[in-house]
Amino acid sequence: MLALALGGFGIGTTEFVTMGLLPNIASAMKVPEPTAGHAVSAYALGVVVGAPLIAALCAKVPRKRLLILLMVAFTLGNAATVLAPTFSTLVLARFVSGLPHGAYFGVASLAAATLAPAGQRAKAVAAVMLGLSAANVVGVPAATWLGQHLGWRDAFVVVAVIGIATVAALIRFVPELTDIAVTDPRTELGALRRSQVLLTLLVGAIGFGGMFAVYTYVTTTLTDVAGMSAGLVPLVLMLFGLGMIVGNIVGGVLADRGVDRAIFAALLAMAVILAGFIAAAHNPYTAGVGAFLIGAAGAALSPGLQTRLMDVAADAQTLAAALNHAALNIANAGGAWLGGVVIGAGLGYIAPAAVGALLAVAGVLLFAVTVLAARRADRRGMLVRA
Repeated sequence: MLALALGGFGIGTTEFVTMGLLPNIASAMKVPEPTAGHAVSAYALGVVVGAPLIAALCAKVPRKRLLILLMVAFTLGNAATVLAPTFSTLVLARFVSGLPHGAYFGVASLAAATLAPAGQRAKAVAAVMLGLSAANVVGVPAATWLGQHLGWRDAFVVVAVIGIATVAALIRFVPELTDIAVTDPRTELGALRRSQVLLTLLVGAIGFGGMFAVYTYVTTTLTDVAGMSAGLVPLVLMLFGLGMIVGNIVGGVLADRGVDRAIFAALLAMAVILAGFIAAAHNPYTAGVGAFLIGAAGAALSPGLQTRLMDVAADAQTLAAALNHAALNIANAGGAWLGGVVIGAGLGYIAPAAVGALLAVAGVLLFAVTVLAARRADRRGMLVRA
């Protein structure tokens, strides 16, 4: 579990540190900050493309070998980020870095759920995701501080080193995972024919977008709106990460008690918290509390969505689990883009919080439709069997 979580730690560091260093990247590459946000979107789009493609094409690859290959690719992508000479090549390197993201978490989550005791599948998935949350407590603040003081490229050197360590840990500590059935591309792609899989993915893609609309531009929000010094930003990023750890643990526990209720609770909490951040962002203390709560609500949503996808995917669990991270990175790309749109329109750095609250509300409404559709399908199935 720790070896699997270490991969999540590296992935979480590279995904979120770009946001913390966005002003530095914009300055070094001589582009406006909303344009620099394209590097965030490029990584997210890499996840969206890579998750289904790798999960389907590599369906016959033994799971442990696939995990190792994915982390090797991840390490090479981050090394390319360090060496990128222009902004265009940086965007391309971020896209390549994102390709293994969704497939890694999909396979790692399935491995954890398979190895977990009965009734603790969501907790096991949350344990893997804990690496992603821990990255925001340790990896992202440390890499952000390093990037601010030595140069943004050094942050991605750290990520590449974490990738190398993960490859070694996977080889040494992860069992062969022979209990996970090796499928084939046609079986895995069957997940895309299941309406409950598609609706659940859409809930994640929309509902999660609010967190990223705010977090992508959090550095400038904290300095220009809350009046915080740049040196304190890594501490707020650490609070965000602590919130993710708390939310991840709570979300796993709630999902084992009732997956649908856990998803509803996380989405509703996110809507309320993002709406409250519109006012909270004007004060450095309340902005810090708001960052903690946004991280908690976002992380609480993930175990429930991951577990629900595996439940409704039947024999296509690898693709469904990987697609969860594709959906969340559609939320990442879409949230970053919408946040840039409202900022670029002159509405200020508070506007992304309002956009985020509306996205969370839309996620609640869509999930209500999803659950109702599932219940109607169950009733029709009972009538047919009768």
